[in-house]
Amino acid sequence: MNPNTSDPTVQPVPASVVEQVDAADVTLSNPKTAVISLGSNLGNRLETLQGAVDALEDTPGLRVKAVSPVYETEPWGVDPGSQPSYFNAVAVIRTTLPPGSLLERAQAVEEAFHRVRDERWGPRTLDVDIVAYAGVVSADPELTLPHPHAHERAFVLAPWHDVDPEAELPGQGPVDELLSALAGDGLTRREDLELRLPE
Repeated sequence: MNPNTSDPTVQPVPASVVEQVDAADVTLSNPKTAVISLGSNLGNRLETLQGAVDALEDTPGLRVKAVSPVYETEPWGVDPGSQPSYFNAVAVIRTTLPPGSLLERAQAVEEAFHRVRDERWGPRTLDVDIVAYAGVVSADPELTLPHPHAHERAFVLAPWHDVDPEAELPGQGPVDELLSALAGDGLTRREDLELRLPE
């Protein structure tokens, strides 16, 4: 066989295909686990929480791995009876998005449900907060990790404990210990409600 004749079955891989494979590899490699809390006290609260879970799942580089039971919670930081009660849940995700990009996505999901940030502790259609991202501890004012109030909020810790009993809040300790130190007043697990894990 003439050495100058290349084997027709061996074709060089086009550079564009190599770039696509590299890009795909980046989106799939080394995902991090993050915990997202969801809350709603306006409109169809359960439908809103489900919509938020679905919107997170639709995010490139993000997969929802677990969704907690739904809890009904009295609003935090306001006079009793001044607002409707919240439905709260937690989603555990795996993502290749860095924390800042995940925050942008969380805010975009809120905005899709017409979240208005005009009143501290005000009622809201949807709250999407990053509770923890891998083991990251950061005092960045744009995104403090873990969430600075997570350790004192039963409506975050209780659903998180349901989906991951061994969970630890970075810098604060095991979630079950943090939860047992809190009074669960105003927190009710709604056995009649369920959020679906996206298929």
